[in-house]
This record gives sequence, C-alpha cells and structure tokens, in this order.
Amino acid sequence: MVGDGRSAALVDRAGAVTWLAWPGFDSPPICAAILDAERGGALRVAPAGRSSAGRAYLDGTNVLVTRFETGRGALRVIDFMALAGEKELRRRSYPEHELLRIAECADGEVEVEIEADLRPDFGAARRSLRDGGVLGLRLERGRELVTLRASVPLALGPDGVPRGRALLRAGESLVVSLAYDREAPAVLPPLEEAGEALRRTTRAWREVAGRVSYAGPWRDEVIRSVLTLELLSDAPTGAIVAAPTTSLPERPGGALNWDYRYCWLRDAALTVRALYGAGATQAAEPFIAWLLHTTRLTRPALRVLYDVYGRSPPRERIVPHLGGHRGAWPVRRGNAAARQEQLDVYGEVVDAVAQSIRRGGLVLDRDTQAMLRGFGEVVCRRWLVPDAGIWEPREPPRLRTHSLVLGWVALTRLLELHARGAIDVPVARFESERAAIRRLVDDRGFDAGQGCWIANLGGHEVDAALLLLGWYGYDDPRSPRMRGTWRRIQERLSPAPGLLYRNERSREDGEGTFGLCSAWAVEHLARGGGSVEEAVAWLEGLLARANDVGLFAEEIDPRTGAALGNFPQAYTHVGVLNAVLTVDERVREERRRGRAAAEASP
Repeated sequence: MVGDGRSAALVDRAGAVTWLAWPGFDSPPICAAILDAERGGALRVAPAGRSSAGRAYLDGTNVLVTRFETGRGALRVIDFMALAGEKELRRRSYPEHELLRIAECADGEVEVEIEADLRPDFGAARRSLRDGGVLGLRLERGRELVTLRASVPLALGPDGVPRGRALLRAGESLVVSLAYDREAPAVLPPLEEAGEALRRTTRAWREVAGRVSYAGPWRDEVIRSVLTLELLSDAPTGAIVAAPTTSLPERPGGALNWDYRYCWLRDAALTVRALYGAGATQAAEPFIAWLLHTTRLTRPALRVLYDVYGRSPPRERIVPHLGGHRGAWPVRRGNAAARQEQLDVYGEVVDAVAQSIRRGGLVLDRDTQAMLRGFGEVVCRRWLVPDAGIWEPREPPRLRTHSLVLGWVALTRLLELHARGAIDVPVARFESERAAIRRLVDDRGFDAGQGCWIANLGGHEVDAALLLLGWYGYDDPRSPRMRGTWRRIQERLSPAPGLLYRNERSREDGEGTFGLCSAWAVEHLARGGGSVEEAVAWLEGLLARANDVGLFAEEIDPRTGAALGNFPQAYTHVGVLNAVLTVDERVREERRRGRAAAEASP
C-alpha cells in the first residue's frame, strides 16, 4: 500500500496498481483489477517480458521499491503518493493527489512497458481519455480531472488504453504521474521534479517513524504498524478506516465479502492504547478528536460505523459487473452493519476517552461530559436488549457475553472518572446497573461444566473475544476461569501456533484465522494468563504471518499463510502494536523481579 493520508493505492508484485480510489478512501475506484482482472482496470509499469521481483519499503517510510530482475538487466520501480507539508504548501500549489512511479534501470538494460487501463466507478464508466498535448492524457468527469503523464510518449490504443515502451540503460529513468484535482484548478508539477517529491515524501514519513518511542526488539514491526495506521488515517479528520479496500474475501471463492472503507467504533479503546503506547500521539490525538466529534453527531445513540466525516455509510449495494477477487462474488459497496445494534461500542468509546484522559491529558468540557453521561444512560436502558455483537453476523440478535462486559466497562469507566472529579454521573444508578450486568454475566456467561466463559448467554461455544475480559479488567487473566477459557479456545479455535479463528462458526464456515485474535492471545498470555515464553512464541508466530513488506490483512489462511479479507487491516496492526507493548511490559517486569530477587538473596 502507498497513500497520502486521504487515499490509498495497492501495488502488486507484477508492478501493477490494482486498486486506487480518489479522492477519498470510500470513493469509487479508478483501478480495481484486484476485484476483476478483466474489467477492473490497472496502471502497470514493469519490464516487458519475463522477470522476477523482490520489494521492500524504504526504511522508515511508506515509499515502496520493487526490484525486477530480467535476463538483460535490473529495474527499480519506486511508488509513492507525493506529500507536501505546510511549509511547501505556503510556497506553491500541488495536485490534490498525485501517484508517482519512477522506473530506474539499476543494471544492464531493460525495456519498460507502461499501460494505464483506467476504469472509473468500479469499471462501470466508459473511458473518455483525451490527449491534452503537453498537459498529458486527461480523464474528465464532472468537476473531477485525472491527468496521466509520462516522461516517454504514450499512445491511445484502439481500446482507449494508453500504452508506451522505453528502453532504459543503467542510470536512466522514466517517470509516470497520475494526478487528481477537483476542488481547485489542476496543478501539474514538472515531471523533472519527481526526485524532489520523493525526497520530500521520504522525509515526511521518516519524521513520523522518528517519533515512535518504542525501542525494543520488535521496533521494525512497530514502526511498520504505525506507518500503516498513518496511511489508513484520514488526515483532514483524524478518522482511521478499517481497510482501504472492499470485498476481498474472508473465505476463498466465497461470499463473505464486505466493504471496510469506513471507521468502526468497536476497537476505539484498543486503538488509543496502541497509538499512545507506541508514542504515535500525532495519530492518537486527531483520532480522539474525530471520535468525540462523530459520537456527538448521533448522541445519545451510537452507530457501529461511520465514514470519515461522521456520517452513516451509504446503503449496501452489489456491484454486478465485477467478478470478484479470484471469483469471490459479490462485490459490495457500503456496509449494512451500520444498521446493526452493538452494545459494545459504548464501552469502547468511554474506555477510549478514559485512556486519553490518563495518557494524553484530555480535559472534558461540559458538552462532552453530558455526552458520555448520556452513553451511560443508554447502557442502563438497553443492556438487556439482544444485539449483533462484535463480529456482526447477519443473524437474529442475541445476548452476548462480550457485549454485556463492554456495557459493564462503560459504567465502570464512568464511575472511575467520576471518582477522579472528571465527570458527574448518577452514581447509585450506574453502580446498581453495573452490578446487575455482573450478576447476569457471572451466572449465565460462564459454563461451569466446561470451566470457561462462553460467547452467548446460556450457550456452549467459545469466542476469541472472551480473551478481552482480562484486558478490560472484568476478570484476571491468571484466574481459573480465564485459564479454563484459554484452554478451550486453544482446543477449538487454534489450528496452528500463533493462529486463532474468531469463533467456532468461522472455523466451520471455512474462513481464515483472525489476526487481531492472535494479538489478543498474546496479550492474554503476557498479562499473566501464561508464561513470558508462551507470549513471545505466540507473538513471533503472528509476526511471521505478515506479507513480504510487513503488512497484515484481516485474516490468515492457516493452510497456506495467504492473506484473506480486506487489506491491509488497521485493527490487525493495532493488535500487533498492543501485543508488542504488552509483551515488552511483561519482559521488563520479569527482569525487575529477577534483579530484586538477586539483590534480596544472601
């Protein structure tokens, strides 16, 4: 993935941009070959003929470098979306978005092919590129202008697709620019300035990486996860989208294909903890600001997900003309989960705010206090109403252990904030309802015969989300109940070390294992549910499942290790950050104990 903090593109190993949506994450794409190689559209810059490829990000950046080896030479393709800071923007104008692809011959000679098969609106709109001479090839749709330029000639073929070829010798290079403008007159920087744009963009990303405070053994993985979350953060609003893609399947060839280009509240507390813990305050503080603004718009009720502006996503629809990723159909845009009821979001939001007060010094104004108090009132009124739960199954609502525990969390954090003088709440009512939730969960959310917490009240199945009971302080990870729960989860949900299905149904339905759940397992072990050696082993098992440039999808195929689901997935990277931070805390704690024991011995 490359991006500019407002949009993102995916680049494959063959040198093709197979996903690109402008101007925003949830905009209709102009390249969507990842969803249909024939009809989706792509922008390809690569050697002509056979080649092998290896790739990596430039250290501490989101600039991607792919090195192609051919029989006659080597080619480097450098991909990035250009960034400009306030200082640069005061001096001159830049395109609203610009994807730059620099091809450099590193050795010998290489013939380079360029093909720009742009297909707006998920491939539904007709290509209408026209030749603007020195202004490049232009694709105009209403107020939108997409401009394609290259430092070598491009010709429109009979099919309307621009193509070009160039023979590069060692030390020679070419530049391809794809730019987007809508809000202002189009700006087209000279292609000769691509090198300066690369330096400017590299410097900006390295400033982000340089602010990461974690300095332990997994620093590279932490920096990659922080940089990935920055790519998935909408810079103007502070929102973090779950993923930049839609309809990449959770089950190969199946129909579990959803649009993830929106912002979920359910992982807000985990996200805040991860960003503050890694020292990424430049992302944490805007995210909290977005969270408070967005939840204020719909208070006292909360929705499950929003777009980056705090609005409800569009109605879920099927894109009929695309065949889906490797035949996984349908392709969807919009997400019907926005209409679900999920009690856990109240606990997530309140806990995220509580962490921001503790870690970031957030001060609550009167309106925010009233809003949070209102969330507590909603929990008091609705905690006995069945809901969809954290995994959003499209089935009748049920009373779910995780949802009820998060209702308990909401009231507990509000009472804690009240005790600190940060907010005024109806203490007697909140304490009474919190105790009632606890009685019900302890009575019907635990299966004494199996010796474990269970997913649904009165049921028998386990769920990986139950590992969060320790994270939120509802139970102690070292307790017999949590240890019994971990044993059952391992027996039923772990097909291999370091991997967990999210629940028993997902295993039976042929989904992949869930990356975030593996991170929860690491944290459970590191918080006392296991030994430090077990926690490290699970962490290493998870980290080994990243792709070749350190990115995680939502799920992992336990048989092949292939990425499943939308990609890259923000909350998997949130999980990686939290897992590393928690293991690091446990390791340091063990060392302190060891030193103390050594000093106390005669």
